[in-house]
Amino acid sequence: MKIAQIAPLYEAVPPRLYGGTERVVCHLVNALVDLGHEVTLFASADTCTRAELAPMRAQALRLDPAPLKSDLASHLHMLGELRQRAREFDVLHFHVDLLHFPFFEDMAQRTITTLHGRLDIVDLPVVYRRWNRYPLVSISRHQRKPLPFANWLATVPHGLDASTYRFEPRSGDYLAFLGRISPEKRPDRAIEIARRAGLPLKIAAKVDAADATYFEQVILPLLRDNPWVEFVGEIGDAEKSAFLGGARALLFPIDWPEPFGLVMIEAMACGTPVIGWRCGSVPEVIDDGTSGLIVEDLDQAVAAVHAVDRLDRRLVREAFDVRFSARAMASAYVAQYRRLTDQKHSSGGAIAQETALCSEFA
Repeated sequence: MKIAQIAPLYEAVPPRLYGGTERVVCHLVNALVDLGHEVTLFASADTCTRAELAPMRAQALRLDPAPLKSDLASHLHMLGELRQRAREFDVLHFHVDLLHFPFFEDMAQRTITTLHGRLDIVDLPVVYRRWNRYPLVSISRHQRKPLPFANWLATVPHGLDASTYRFEPRSGDYLAFLGRISPEKRPDRAIEIARRAGLPLKIAAKVDAADATYFEQVILPLLRDNPWVEFVGEIGDAEKSAFLGGARALLFPIDWPEPFGLVMIEAMACGTPVIGWRCGSVPEVIDDGTSGLIVEDLDQAVAAVHAVDRLDRRLVREAFDVRFSARAMASAYVAQYRRLTDQKHSSGGAIAQETALCSEFA
């Protein structure tokens, strides 16, 4: 098949440092190429991919040092270029939320839109009712809950290329927190868990401008008061295997409706179990008692730190290989691409609204 993949322009594909959506797009695109498909990736020019690259911006937005730049203009330019080339492709696969909705209505039947973010936002229902012909893919069942009426085609969990992550069979002597410093990610909980469990904590996270005040007023004082906590800062793929693989467990103490939680499967790829809050997608991603432990409060989390060594790290990695490989993700998407093209040929392009899942979570 000839497939266009449309990535956000905020990060390179894959991101140089922190980044979720663009990292998933990278692993999906490469796996589709390995499966024999012709893939064109619309992304920033500093992208590294096995697909044909359609460069839409010289550098991804976040690390571009230019003092004045427009994310809206950049993405509109990309959608305009895609519109001109749309007839070249069997399927257009969007990863830019809903930005493309007004521009591709006449070909919505051969598009897929993967929604990567939270959907419990007050302005979203009216949009998904207005543009209801676009087939949508969720990344967890929980993500769908705010918009049960939407035109859901499938649920496809994220996947990653296993070769990017090195398996570590031996448990380390510290706890890890990886991702972003923000109130909903609850690094303060992670610090308290480590303190009560009596183990060092390493935090590898970026601090967005929007969260700078939270970092300075809430987290920095905790770092000064707790010498066993090390703030590593933002890391990229090259450092993740050592950081995650060397940990006894990854702490995922979230306090928001997490749509997926890519860091959980990154840890699993290294053989490191996850201690996650029963919130959002966590129960769908973690096999409780196999790839991690699901908790509901601080006491349970501290107990889990002392119990997690009983988990077999080989089974943690096996859970990743079975459920969250890039090939599994790509194969699930190919099944949906074929549904679109088959229905287009058989019924003139009408896509029936369905809620069947193409990849059931355990």
